Amino acid sequence: MLWIILGITISYFIGSIPTAYIFGRILKGVDIRRLGSGNVGATNALRVLGKIPGITVLILDMLKGLAPVLFIGDFLVARAALSQETIRVFLGVSCIGGHIWTIFLRFKGGKGVATTFGVLLGLSLRIPGLIWVLSSVILTWLVVFIALRMVSLASIISILAMPLFMLLFKKPAILVLSSMFLAVLIVIRHSTNLKRILQGKESRLRLKKSA
Repeated sequence: MLWIILGITISYFIGSIPTAYIFGRILKGVDIRRLGSGNVGATNALRVLGKIPGITVLILDMLKGLAPVLFIGDFLVARAALSQETIRVFLGVSCIGGHIWTIFLRFKGGKGVATTFGVLLGLSLRIPGLIWVLSSVILTWLVVFIALRMVSLASIISILAMPLFMLLFKKPAILVLSSMFLAVLIVIRHSTNLKRILQGKESRLRLKKSA
């Protein structure tokens, strides 16, 4: 149990690394929380810092979710009595929690979508058949985004679809329940976006040409 607690704690701190905030400070000397949407995430980094920094932040935020699920997960699976699904889910959810409630920014972080995709990728690389869930979620995101150019709406719909795909592909209960929890959490984190969408005021993504 001690190893599990240690792994969850480390995963939280990895998730807590405020990538977009760090890039804003280093590249432009700005606090990204005071610009654009004010969110400490990849989409706001894309708008405020430009295409290359934004994409880099996206990749790093995904890697934050991927690394604990894969590497810490591999270490713990060999030492704990719990199922690998349970161990990796605990690590992933802790990492996402770190991103959303980062200890480095007074527990005010991003919305958790990129890190959730990273966690799902990590799970897919270790749990047989989960790649179909990941592929379905990504496809859902792409279809919505290409049609409407709204990152927030694409994120909300794809994450809401995740538990449905877990059920469709008959995944273990721990994966279904954790995906339901994450779907609710991320929808709550997007509450202001939902209000703007309903009011027809949500912005559509327009990429900067400059980095």
